[in-house]
Amino acid sequence: MNEQIIKIPAGRAQDVQLETTVFRPPGPGPFPLLIVNHGKAPGNPKLQARDRFIYLATAFVRRGYAVMVPMRTGFANSTGKFVEYGCNMTANGYEQAGDIADVVRYARAQPWVDNEHIVLAGQSFGGLASMAAATQELPGVRGVMNFAGGLKVHGDLCDWRRALVKAFTEYGRRNKVPSMWMYGANDSYFGPELAARMHSAFTAAGGKAEMVAFGPFKKDAHGLLGNRDGATIWLPEVERFLGEIGMPTREVYAVADPPVQRATHYAALEDVDAVPFVPQRGREQYREFLQKATPRAFAISPTGSWGWAEEGENTNEKALAACQAASKEPCRLYSVDNDIVWPEHGTAGRN
Repeated sequence: MNEQIIKIPAGRAQDVQLETTVFRPPGPGPFPLLIVNHGKAPGNPKLQARDRFIYLATAFVRRGYAVMVPMRTGFANSTGKFVEYGCNMTANGYEQAGDIADVVRYARAQPWVDNEHIVLAGQSFGGLASMAAATQELPGVRGVMNFAGGLKVHGDLCDWRRALVKAFTEYGRRNKVPSMWMYGANDSYFGPELAARMHSAFTAAGGKAEMVAFGPFKKDAHGLLGNRDGATIWLPEVERFLGEIGMPTREVYAVADPPVQRATHYAALEDVDAVPFVPQRGREQYREFLQKATPRAFAISPTGSWGWAEEGENTNEKALAACQAASKEPCRLYSVDNDIVWPEHGTAGRN
């Protein structure tokens, strides 16, 4: 994947540095480009982790694309201050779209980018921002993929749903490039009724957008793009849309999948009492963990600490980190997805 992190200048004075993950096929290019735009987690944007969108990025690198994942102003290790406009969703989208436009301009100047074959993608707040960016003249950008786009105001302090419909009406009126929208039936942020209202408002105002309303996905369709198993839903739609806008769709590079943890015969998956080291509370947590959706991982340490993670990207690493935060001894994975991966002849024994 040739992953690297670069800084891209942005802002009116170009004095903001956007922390940007880049994936590239081997060779000098030029490559068609995908720019993926992230959502917003609750809380301080500075504390938000760098997004990689590894499953989407892998699919595109296999098809010969370079991929950029910029963290926008004030997010993660990007400099500058995050600016928000409360329930004014139109302004929120336009504010973020400025960074996207700066990334497009930077990318088009790179010799390894095919500056006439660029596509944008955005998840959640990144989807709203990408659709706002699609109101601008962005040379080389052929289309936008909107995955569960929007911005939720937690606590319902204002009528943010109505504000989203208003924003998409504005973006539809000024829309420059075609888009594909994907919203799931059990999206906890933007359910089918709201997604339909936003899409209808956008197209009624003149915007070009195809809605892909898929069914429920695991516990929450809002996490589709960050879930290892989500590609079975989004990849066929993505390939079809790319073909419609004149972008490559054929796989041309082999990219290995992450190595799989080898299952062992240490214990049965459901044998809660077999989990070594951890106290009863840890075993109760493991019992709850077995009800979580995959991908998932459970880690333990000799000191009795434990940690787990479910869905999303890098669940193994997140489970180990959660365990390690409370342990002075190294943590190891005990269970991954539906397999026990603890050494068959582990030194811990069973408590």
